Amino acid sequence: MDTMKTMGTRIAELLDQKKMTQKQLSVKAGITEAAISLYIRGERTPRASVLNKLAEALDTTTDYLLKGITPDAKEELGYAKKLIARNYTQMSKAEKLEIIKLLMGDDDEG
Repeated sequence: MDTMKTMGTRIAELLDQKKMTQKQLSVKAGITEAAISLYIRGERTPRASVLNKLAEALDTTTDYLLKGITPDAKEELGYAKKLIARNYTQMSKAEKLEIIKLLMGDDDEG
């Protein structure tokens, strides 16, 4: 999971990986080039409908754009949650709180 980067950084990286320009993305997604530039710089956040268009045009998911969660990371997180659920009753309160903080991404490092 890539939670330290911003959505704008992830969009820029995907553009670079796909050898695509902001102009090409704007045409493919039906969004103005100016809006894409604002998203990349973090000066504006796209509405849900626009986010879906961006994800589709970049061949990714909204989860990845928003939080850096790849499909593999999502599966790993689901597996971790199942393991925790099986052992939850045997954990101390402090351990439970620590697990909750980790799963929520609240690690006090931001």
